[in-house]
Amino acid sequence: MSSSSQNFDWLNRGTSEIFPSQPTSDNPEENLEQRILKSEIPLRIKLGIDPTGTDIHLGHSIPFRKLRAFQDAGHTAVVIIGDFTAQIGDPTGKSEVRRQLTTEQVMANAQTYLEQLRPILDFETPGRLEIRYNSEWLGKLDLAQIQELLATMTVGQMLAKEGFAERYNQEKPIFLHEFLYPLMQGYDSVAIEADVELGGTDQKFNIAVGRDLQRHFNKRPQFGLLLPILLGTDGVQKMSKSLGNYVGLKEDVLSMYSKLEKTPDALLKDYFELLTNIDLTSLPENPRECQKMLAIAIVSQFHGQDAALQAQKTAEQIVLQGNTNADSDSVPEYSLSEVTFPAKIFYILGATGLCKSSGEGRRQIQGGAVKLEGEKITDVNLTVDSADELAGKVLQVGKKKFIRLTF
Repeated sequence: MSSSSQNFDWLNRGTSEIFPSQPTSDNPEENLEQRILKSEIPLRIKLGIDPTGTDIHLGHSIPFRKLRAFQDAGHTAVVIIGDFTAQIGDPTGKSEVRRQLTTEQVMANAQTYLEQLRPILDFETPGRLEIRYNSEWLGKLDLAQIQELLATMTVGQMLAKEGFAERYNQEKPIFLHEFLYPLMQGYDSVAIEADVELGGTDQKFNIAVGRDLQRHFNKRPQFGLLLPILLGTDGVQKMSKSLGNYVGLKEDVLSMYSKLEKTPDALLKDYFELLTNIDLTSLPENPRECQKMLAIAIVSQFHGQDAALQAQKTAEQIVLQGNTNADSDSVPEYSLSEVTFPAKIFYILGATGLCKSSGEGRRQIQGGAVKLEGEKITDVNLTVDSADELAGKVLQVGKKKFIRLTF
């Protein structure tokens, strides 16, 4: 643990913030790296989850991947199942009070969560994983202890929490039991003596409360390590099942591959950084090849490489739907080096020979007969800025005309 030559690339990859970043009176180490170097025993890395549903998506997996990186570096992952706090409900980012769950619902959800996490975390190496339920200590607090917790924070400090502030200003109700949530989550850090707590950037308030409570109870305050909130497959809003822009860990191999293969170009770097261990300097320049590499890498984590490669082959066959004799090797290619960009899709249809002319290309688009990678093109005047946007993709007219665009 104390080797001065330790490489911290794994710690900083995809990390939004580590706090405190400077020495404090109760954290004499310069930063988290110094605490790791000076520690003679494994650090205790906390990640709490409230199993309020049954499914985990790739956005949820990001802090668990960081937790695995700590495990691989020799530290102890402490996963706290919030069976007690889930019955209150985390108010973070919510515009109204959350529905409270029963103990039975929480425990059933917790088991499904743990099964989905097996491909990510090291469940096998002794000493590398603790799974704790916070009812173990929160359920034993008496009224005097709860009063002590409440006395560590003012109403003004609690209202500084983003969600509370918005609801207060909008005159929406805030119930007193909701004030208990950040205090109880913070008390988890006291109970398990956390050295580091992981969470999304929206969890900074709660993690900071944990530091304050550790200090109050004469424990060494933890560091907070914040991770980005993943944008969904639409490239606009954060990944969410309710928005339909998610990739679930339990999804079948073909569905997972097909969604990831269409990751928007603007998200590729973030997805590689946050969801894989691939060296970012080794990525292909062609966005289409990046999409395929990303899909294979992530699907392999949850289904194995053989299944991922088979999904890729199946997805290509689906793109060639309607032509029962076609396979990915039989699709003719067209080099976009002959096209001047920016260019209209209807012009490219004429240039490739899929249509006899640009005019016919326009008519085919208007008739709904043109697809790119299986997605129907509806905008007659769709313009492509560069060849990179099309390279490697299959352009289709009707059911039997296909061409793979290259550059």
